[in-house]
Order: sequence, then C-alpha cells, then structure tokens
Amino acid sequence: MMSDEIVATVKASEARRYMGVGMLSMVGGLVIYVALSTPPSMAWLVFLLVVGSAALWLAARMWQATQFQIELTKTELRCTDGNVIARIDDIQNIDRGFFAFKPSNGFLIKTKTPASRIWRPGLWWRFGRQIGVGGVTPGSQSKAMSEILAAMIAMRDQAGDGRL
Repeated sequence: MMSDEIVATVKASEARRYMGVGMLSMVGGLVIYVALSTPPSMAWLVFLLVVGSAALWLAARMWQATQFQIELTKTELRCTDGNVIARIDDIQNIDRGFFAFKPSNGFLIKTKTPASRIWRPGLWWRFGRQIGVGGVTPGSQSKAMSEILAAMIAMRDQAGDGRL
C-alpha cells in the first residue's frame, strides 16, 4: 500500500449538510425576528441580536467547512482543505464510547503532542491534544474510519517501534 493512498473518507452528505445549515439559519433568523418584532428591553434586544447573528455566522461557517472531506491515509488523517488533522504516529488513542465528549456520529482522538486550535463546524475540530471528527457526517463512514484507524494504531503499538 502506498503511503498516500486513501484508506477511508468521511464526507458530509448533501442532505445532512442542508439540514444542519438550514436549522442553524432558521434559529438565527427566528431569534432576530423575535428581537425586532417585539422589542424587549435594550439589554435583551442586544442579547437576542448577538445570539441570532452568531447562529447565522455559524451556519455560514458550517456551509464552508462541510464542502470538504476527511481522508485517512497510511501516514496521516487530513482534510481536503489542506490541513493535516493528525499524523498516525502521533495518535495516542481513539475514543468511540457512548459517553465520550465527541461530535455527533463521530469519534474522539487524543494525540501525544498538542497542535494549533482549529474548528470546522460539522466536520472536525482540534483543541490541543483533543481532536473530534464528525458532526453532520454519516455515522457509517465515521465508524468505518475509526475502526480502521484503531486497527492501524493497534498494529503500530504491537510492532513496538511506533510505525506501521
């Protein structure tokens, strides 16, 4: 197997993408509508406008982020926007548990070394050593990727030298 060969991919389906962005847009629009149609006190008006604007901003960010997909190769987990999410050699463990703080239909990765913070709403996020993959992605794709990744990590750890 070539090191750059794609082993698994995770991509937001069009239906999930439209549903997630649509719901966030509706929430933002409704909150702004309520704020402007029946103006409450000035403090509440500002609060509602900020919350509504934040929801619309988040919807736009999700629309941009979910046009990309996540690819797993023999050496790295990467996004098609050019970001390397994690190198396989740097992954400490994977958590797919029911009570894990993970994205919907996704999994959590813990790396050995921290990396820069990045957030792609609906697709993946990274805060230090924690990486969450999932969101508006199909659970079947995320589950398959996490199982392949777990097998790759187990093979690496069994070899003892940190490499596949």
